Amino acid sequence: MPLLARHEGVWEGCYRQFDAVGNKTDEHQSRLICRFPDAGHPYHQTNHYRWPDGRREVRDFPAAVEKGRLKWDNEFIVGWACDVALDDFKRTTMLNWTRTGEPDLYLYEMIQLSDDGQSRSRVWQWFKADRLFQRTLVDERFVTRDWGAYEGQEF
Repeated sequence: MPLLARHEGVWEGCYRQFDAVGNKTDEHQSRLICRFPDAGHPYHQTNHYRWPDGRREVRDFPAAVEKGRLKWDNEFIVGWACDVALDDFKRTTMLNWTRTGEPDLYLYEMIQLSDDGQSRSRVWQWFKADRLFQRTLVDERFVTRDWGAYEGQEF
């Protein structure tokens, strides 16, 4: 998974959520720590979210590697991520997951990494009972590869 390895480090950006017809329903700031640690899970991502009203949330997503994919099965999601082999430019990662306890809710996410590795954009399409009900757009900039310096820091 050479493309996924290029995502290792700290990313900061903005999540914007829209309903199925394009009305914005949420916007908040983010810091994601993406790491391939020497011990424990082969991949571990920690997402820090901050809203303008002061709310904060932190979610951990440790992953296993199975059949050439990252695989999640935790309290939040069950799903996978992998490089898109057909992308000749090696910029695209795809994810699919369902919400734990909500088997009729699933999403597909596409991540585009810039050639210089300094920015990425993400598009999530959310489905419930096989019908699109919302989209999430995420724009992020790369902060540092030194994810260890950010562990345990408040965002």
